[in-house]
Amino acid sequence: MMTFNSPTHGALTFDQMIDGIVDFVSDDSSNGYSLMVGSDSEMNTSTHFITAIVLHRHGAGARYYWSEMGKPRFNTLRERIWQEAIFSISVAKSIVEELAEREVESHNIEIHVDIGENGPTKSLIQEITGYVRGNGFAVMIKPQSCAASAVADRLT
Repeated sequence: MMTFNSPTHGALTFDQMIDGIVDFVSDDSSNGYSLMVGSDSEMNTSTHFITAIVLHRHGAGARYYWSEMGKPRFNTLRERIWQEAIFSISVAKSIVEELAEREVESHNIEIHVDIGENGPTKSLIQEITGYVRGNGFAVMIKPQSCAASAVADRLT
């Protein structure tokens, strides 16, 4: 079972993170919300992954959580980017399932991937975005992929 972290509440279980999401939305249900999930990684002797969950209350702030995981070193950038996308989708699917069990709406979930039109990840855009959309989620790439390219990146 993954553990999550909050800058406000410290270490949390998955259920406690979901409680925080539900509480944040119910505090002001008149606003619109976006839930963004993105991952980033850093490679040394092993690969360190951070998956960030960002809940944005439109026009009125945000809350974020993150989880970290270590994996053996990946040989290529392509493998690492794919693993980031797989982690993000896995966490997003778990969130959708849990919110559905609690009868809480879970639309507007975006997967943020750390790829963009500039740089070595350009060649991965079509396949990664297709994979994310095929799993039923909206996808954002750089520079709009703040959950991956800003929040998770800052925590790696």
